[in-house]
Amino acid sequence: MFDFLKKKKTSVRKTDLEEQLTEQQKNDIRQKIDQMTVAINGPELPEALLAEKYEEMGLLLVQLNEIDQAIASLEKSQSFKNSIGSGYKKLMSLYNQKRAEAAKNGDNAGIDQWMNKMDDMRQIAKKVTISGQ
Repeated sequence: MFDFLKKKKTSVRKTDLEEQLTEQQKNDIRQKIDQMTVAINGPELPEALLAEKYEEMGLLLVQLNEIDQAIASLEKSQSFKNSIGSGYKKLMSLYNQKRAEAAKNGDNAGIDQWMNKMDDMRQIAKKVTISGQ
């Protein structure tokens, strides 16, 4: 009786919710990444456009589960232009994921490294918010 008031436990793993990519989708993403790499290494682009390209590439790399390369690309994007868009949010999420892995492994230096990176990102958010960009 009155079961409708009780909170039901649901056990859904995050990995169960993530969509698995087909080989065709993976190839399409890799092709987009290759095109962006050519554009980035081609004629000199304005920094704002480079930031967009690196951010887009980083988000695509996340889809391929290439986390370290995604972090490098998203950091490169932030180095050209600070923003608090989807790349910023994903980068914070990846830093937190890496921090959690370091904590699980008992790696205090790794925890400090990723916490410092998260602190740096918070400073970027503060700076961007104050400047109104």
